[in-house]
Amino acid sequence: MTGTRQLILDFAHRPAFGKADFLVSDCNRTAVSWVDCWPHWQATALSVYGPRGSGKTHLAHVWVVRSNAVVVRGKDIDNRAAPDILDNAPSCVLDHADEVYDEESLLHLYNYVAEIGGSMLLIARLPPAKWKIDLPDLSSRVGAAPAVGIRPPDDELLGALLVKLFHDRQLKVPDDVLVYLLPRMERSFAAAGSLVDALDRLGLEEGRAVTVPLARTVLEQLEEDTGRTGEE
Repeated sequence: MTGTRQLILDFAHRPAFGKADFLVSDCNRTAVSWVDCWPHWQATALSVYGPRGSGKTHLAHVWVVRSNAVVVRGKDIDNRAAPDILDNAPSCVLDHADEVYDEESLLHLYNYVAEIGGSMLLIARLPPAKWKIDLPDLSSRVGAAPAVGIRPPDDELLGALLVKLFHDRQLKVPDDVLVYLLPRMERSFAAAGSLVDALDRLGLEEGRAVTVPLARTVLEQLEEDTGRTGEE
């Protein structure tokens, strides 16, 4: 329909979670190496921390496939026995591990996993040294486990990430769009996801391909939204 925006059916796109799809660069290479060396960890647990959208969840899924681990969120272990949390799995991913409120449950889970010879992958935004843990035994166990951070993306990874995000949405984007976006966008994993989502959505709404003019419009809109949020 000329002069009007097309109606969008809000289907979720499906990101790939295979090992070959995980993008490796200097900012995450150490974390990837640690996950790859499992099951030869020298401790029961490994902590991986980094900002939102940094690839922690993707890396955890890679490890789940290898270890047959169960995934549970930190706030969901409250008042639960360790065998119930594991549900017959030998190991577990504890996502949002820095948001655990029931420290006793986490301590029992850690001890139980160690007892059965399993492993724990603790995923969080903050490094373990900054987690608010009051229970001394739990603090000592978490503090003794290796911890590795994922840093914000460098240019190489950010460009590759944009290509992957566009590919996940089956969008063919010319190189000049990527060249335009990289020096102008916010330099974070989360921002890359938001940017690709906005480009995809506006392109569908207006029936336009992803081009430099569309990219310019979306960047301006995101900047305006950020400015309004900052004023509130």
